[in-house]
Amino acid sequence: MPSVWSSPERPAYPHQALAVVLQVRDGELAVMLWRRAAEPFAGSWALPGGPLLPDETLGASVARQLASKVEVTHLAHLEQLETRSDPGRDPRGRTVATAYLGLVPSDLDPVLPEDTAWHPVEALPESAFDHGSIVGSALGRLRAKLSYTNVGFALAPPTFTIAELRVIYVAALGYEVTATNLQRVLLRRGVLEPTGEIAPPGPHGGRPAMLYRFAVAALEVTDPFAVLKPPTDGVPAAS
Repeated sequence: MPSVWSSPERPAYPHQALAVVLQVRDGELAVMLWRRAAEPFAGSWALPGGPLLPDETLGASVARQLASKVEVTHLAHLEQLETRSDPGRDPRGRTVATAYLGLVPSDLDPVLPEDTAWHPVEALPESAFDHGSIVGSALGRLRAKLSYTNVGFALAPPTFTIAELRVIYVAALGYEVTATNLQRVLLRRGVLEPTGEIAPPGPHGGRPAMLYRFAVAALEVTDPFAVLKPPTDGVPAAS
């Protein structure tokens, strides 16, 4: 008699936990990928992750998988993204995968294993399984949340000028936003607050810039109906 664990009511499909870890690096949004050494897709780049063990939750599993690639303490935000269940997504047999979205502040530089590297999201290398598509889902989630939440806190350093924050938002959104509009929108929503300090002068001098920080370093919905708008007729906008 077949075990209940492999009955039609409770099929024994493998389940994996994957992580899409994003960071703005040198003005570009990048994703952390590792190069597979074994088939299938040997030599292709993949999201960090692995099998869900019988005695762990998905959250515990993705934390364990990430610990082998990057210090989990580097993540300022981690949330469940989506579950993929296409029967043909793994040539070895049906495998269900649940992906998480993780964000690393731009001022950190995690030490990665030799088989792991950052890749610009706009120029992804050949990826294993459906991992390139999962990165696309993560971009959609991040870009939506940048409009109606304060999730930018997880991409930014503790303090920053508006010009520095603009670089992070432009990289994450994938289109231009003016510093003036960004400052106006985020201050109006109560997302930012001035530190009362001035940034050190740059190599070319110029007017001293105020330093800001995010008012809350935890995810909050700041305006459920807000949208950061792509440029229209060449004029960047945010509202």
